Amino acid sequence: MEETSTSPLPAAFLDFLKENDLDPSIYAATDSTPRYVRLKPGYEADVEEIEAEIKCKLEKVSWLPGFYSLPPDVQIAGSQAYKTGKIYGIDAASGAAVTALDVSPGNHVLDLCAAPGAKLCMIVDLLDGLGSVTGVDVSQHRLAACRTMLQKYALGDICRLFVANGATFSLIPVNVTSESRSDESTLEDSVDRLKEWTSRKSWKERKKAAIAKQNAAAELVQRCQEPELIFYGLKSGVVGFTKSEIYRSPSESELLSYGYDRVLVDAECTHDGSIKHIQKFESWGWTSLQRRVLDAERTDNLTVLQLRLLTNGFRLLKSGGILVYSTCSLTVAQNEDVVEQFLKDNASAELQEIEAARNWPCKSGRIPKTLRFDPWASQTSGLFVAKFLKLAE
Repeated sequence: MEETSTSPLPAAFLDFLKENDLDPSIYAATDSTPRYVRLKPGYEADVEEIEAEIKCKLEKVSWLPGFYSLPPDVQIAGSQAYKTGKIYGIDAASGAAVTALDVSPGNHVLDLCAAPGAKLCMIVDLLDGLGSVTGVDVSQHRLAACRTMLQKYALGDICRLFVANGATFSLIPVNVTSESRSDESTLEDSVDRLKEWTSRKSWKERKKAAIAKQNAAAELVQRCQEPELIFYGLKSGVVGFTKSEIYRSPSESELLSYGYDRVLVDAECTHDGSIKHIQKFESWGWTSLQRRVLDAERTDNLTVLQLRLLTNGFRLLKSGGILVYSTCSLTVAQNEDVVEQFLKDNASAELQEIEAARNWPCKSGRIPKTLRFDPWASQTSGLFVAKFLKLAE
C-alpha cells in the first residue's frame, strides 16, 4: 500500500491553493483514493478470472456502469486482462465526463483533446460500432499513444486521429456529407482515394519522414500546418475519399447541419485537481511545479487557450448537439470563469442539467448545473464538468 505523503507542500503552492480557495488537505494522502478500471463490454463473465489473476477483488462502482475500483497499490499492467484489452485504466471522474455527453450509437463524436486516449476508448465502446469518433491532439507522440490504445483494444474501426491544434481544427465527419459528393470521378481521384490504413509506409513516405525529422522546428511548425491524419479505421468515413474531400473546410451553415453530434473538450489545464499528478513533483522537483503550475503568465495563457478550445469545439457542433467541457483543475479561473465568458460570447449555447449525475458523488460548481468532483469527498481525481446544448439559430 502506498504511504501517506509526508513531504510538505512548498509555500508557493500553498499560496496558490489559498488564492484559489482550495483545501491543501486533499493532497495529504495517496492511499485513500482508489484506482479505477473500465471493463470492456462483453467481458462481464470474466470478472472472477480477472480478480484471481490480479489477486484483488474488483469493486463495482455503483454510480457508473462498467467501472470497478481497486486499491491504488494493485498493479494491472502485467496482467493478461490488461494486455488483451479486457480492462483499461480510467478515472471514474473522467468516465463521468464521457457519460455526461449522452453518446448514442450512430453519433459522430469529436474528442478535441484526445490524448492519452482512455476517454476516447470509452466513447468508441458507447457507440457500439455505429457512427464515428474523431480524435484531435496537438502532441504527436501523445496522439500516437492513443493510436496504440485503439489498436490494443481493437477499437479503431470507426476512429480517425489528427495531430492538430484543437483551437483551430475545422474538419467535419466526411461520411455525413457524402451525399453531396460529386459522382464524377477522374483517374487522378481514383488513385488519390485513401485505402485501408496500414502502419507500413512506402519508401517515399519513409524518406519524407526522415527529412521531416531533420527539421528541428518540426513540432512548432506542426501547430501552423494543416491537420495530420495519423490513423483511420475502415469504417471511420475516410476510406474511399480523397484527401481534398477529407480536408475540405465547411461553411458555417454546413456546420449547423453536418457538424458533430457530440463534442468533448477535456481541456489542457494545470492538473492541480489530480493528487497523483501533483505528488509527482516530489520526485520531479518542486521548482518544476513553479514553472508548470504556478507561473502566472502560463495560467493566463491557459485560460485563453481553454476558452478558444471550448469556442471552437462548440463551433464544430451541429444544431441540437451536446458539448461537454471538463478540466482536472480545481480553480475557478479555469472552470467557472471560462464557462461564464463563453456563455456571454455564445447566445446559442445553453447550459444543461446533467441528468445522470443525480447519484454521482459530486457537488455543484459555482455556476448552477456545473459539477465538481472533489478528490477528498468523491474519492476520484478532481474534475470540473459543464454540459452545453447548441440551440438552433
